[in-house]
Amino acid sequence: MDKIKRILIISSDINLRDILQFCLDGWGYEVYVWSSYNDDINSIKLISPDVIIIDVHSAKQSDLKICNLIKEDFFTAFIPVITLINKRHLRMHLLNLKHGIDDYLIKPPDPLDLRVRIEMALRRSQYSFYASPLTRLPGGWVIDEVLKEKIKENKDFSFGYVDIDNFKYFNDVYGYLKGDYVIMHTAYILYDTIKKYGNRDDFIGHIGGDDFVFITTLDKQEDICKNLISLFDRVIGYHYHTIDREREFIIAKDRTRRLKKIPLMSLSVAVVNRDKNSGIDTPFQINRAVSEIKTYLKSIEGSKFMTERRNCKINNSFIPNIFKRENSLYDYKPLGQILLEKNILSEEQLLEALGIHWRRGIILGEVLKGLGFVKEEKLKELLDLQKREKSVV
Repeated sequence: MDKIKRILIISSDINLRDILQFCLDGWGYEVYVWSSYNDDINSIKLISPDVIIIDVHSAKQSDLKICNLIKEDFFTAFIPVITLINKRHLRMHLLNLKHGIDDYLIKPPDPLDLRVRIEMALRRSQYSFYASPLTRLPGGWVIDEVLKEKIKENKDFSFGYVDIDNFKYFNDVYGYLKGDYVIMHTAYILYDTIKKYGNRDDFIGHIGGDDFVFITTLDKQEDICKNLISLFDRVIGYHYHTIDREREFIIAKDRTRRLKKIPLMSLSVAVVNRDKNSGIDTPFQINRAVSEIKTYLKSIEGSKFMTERRNCKINNSFIPNIFKRENSLYDYKPLGQILLEKNILSEEQLLEALGIHWRRGIILGEVLKGLGFVKEEKLKELLDLQKREKSVV
């Protein structure tokens, strides 16, 4: 059964809102109507609309920021934005909003025309970016196009390839559903790290499975790698049962079908720096260099990253940055783990909340309250407990 599509309408024109809501309701859409917009992008994430319709003519100048805000956030960038524009102001608004809109109609729109535009936008959104249905991050074809564009513009950049070590064994032992949550969590960790330590226009992609990429500037790549690995190692153990987490391995069959001890998941991050003098002219060259580094990193246990330098041999030129997982990484206990230990949530409820948190970028506490799993007072109590436990360790 197809999911009912959600439409968000933003307009201060009461008559227009009523007409559009009546028509869209009748066509089977789930409609949300706002008279204005505030600066909190999380309000859109909570709804997670499939299409946004903005009445530009009736909007205040401050409201127009929404168009760029939507496209600048990884979690909302894929949502099509259709604007309604007064014909007299068409050129001015299109120049102002060209980076934030996907389509437009002259106001007042013919409802049938609008429906056609909505359906076209939904279809484009479904296939655009060749996005991963799990993480909604752009996939291989788009990654290749972005690399070609940066090379064509002769830009300096760092290309990072992120691979989860021992993910296959985890998937075999815990099942594909648990594996999917690891993938979503890793995507969120990568997004959060890029947001904090990267640049506003850095790129994140999901090649598929447990492989991700990022593109940043030369001066940011090392901080991103270090903090990405640190955060991943800090939380990944909580995807395992307590006994596996404490002994730091699982029992699984290797390729020869023999049982063996498999360490907890870790990250291998291969980075290729490209500048004007590097001699890198194609994505193929970048991929070949990444493959060489990744093969070498896979022979080293634990989380680590390595940056390739042109005309240098991996084995002789430098030692990779290796991060060893230590017990001190577990001095932080996630809110979800506290909820489980206190039997406030079932594992199924927690996974439902975490799925929304990771895919939409909404604070976990807000998700828990929105789902009715935890009340405000209890949430504050648990967050205080989390802080006290961390300070004691």
